[in-house]
Amino acid sequence: MKREKPIFAPDPAPLDVAVLVMADTNALSLAAAVDPMRAANRRAGRTLFTWRYYSAAAGAIPVTTGFRIDADALPDRIEADILLIVAGFRLIEQATPPLLARLRRLAPRLRAMIGVDGGPWFLALAGLLDGRSATVHWEDLETFADRFPAVDVRQDRYVISGPFVTTGGAAPCLDMMLELIRTRHGAELALRVAGAFLYEPVHAATVPQQAVSAARLAKGDPALGRAIALMERGVENPIPIAAIARRIGLSQRRLEMLFAERLGTSPGRFFLDLRLDEARRMVVDTRLPLQEVALRTGFSSQMAFARAFRARFGAPASALRRSAGTVQAKTP
Repeated sequence: MKREKPIFAPDPAPLDVAVLVMADTNALSLAAAVDPMRAANRRAGRTLFTWRYYSAAAGAIPVTTGFRIDADALPDRIEADILLIVAGFRLIEQATPPLLARLRRLAPRLRAMIGVDGGPWFLALAGLLDGRSATVHWEDLETFADRFPAVDVRQDRYVISGPFVTTGGAAPCLDMMLELIRTRHGAELALRVAGAFLYEPVHAATVPQQAVSAARLAKGDPALGRAIALMERGVENPIPIAAIARRIGLSQRRLEMLFAERLGTSPGRFFLDLRLDEARRMVVDTRLPLQEVALRTGFSSQMAFARAFRARFGAPASALRRSAGTVQAKTP
């Protein structure tokens, strides 16, 4: 049993990482997990990380961009400190009882288990996240929370809960890997690795995944960034535009001018499109009833939701869901 020694702590010893790649994994998420280790080794001039690819069954694993990763079958015993699970689509189909049982057997033998993008689904389905905090790709947060009531689901970019680490998609995974490098080998090396990717490591673990767009805009115009952050947090319970203006210290007129100048639209239109884009994601990527989708995106009536949705996307939500049904949804 290796759990006594946490991985997020100063330690010059190399980490041995087993990377479990599931079919149809997002290639960028896989790169965000593995390439920082390569870059850290190169810039440190010595081996800080080793890794090996595994799959549920031996063979070449297809990822989303069409290329394949050669991998060995995941055994019941592995000589590794960490098992890092990267997944993207067809999650429930691939979470077979034998694989979940294997994860449960491996857990006590490892120092940590990390789920990236769709990876947290496998940890949760194996029962390993019960009673713990976790996150998942922001598109799956609602469904994940509904499916696993024993898990404290957070919108954070990544969550460290004892020996279990969960992240959103590619960028949150890169943030987490940079933090792993920083805590083990110092801030200078982490910054050099980030610099190799021209990446500015400004996102703390607890920054909500959907707040990044607002944070990026805030660099150019802090008032605009604060307004959009309020909108992103208020998708389910929309805040009146006048109230948003007051909270950021502007008149409603000035806020409208700011949106027109910077984004070419009004704050009301921007907020409505933000809510409808989230509604469309729920329609396509989840099986939530349409009435629930309407409520979760701040519409007080199904009729108002249906009218706004059709005006935005040119088709009813029910028709969009039927057409999307020809492609298996990302989440159950």
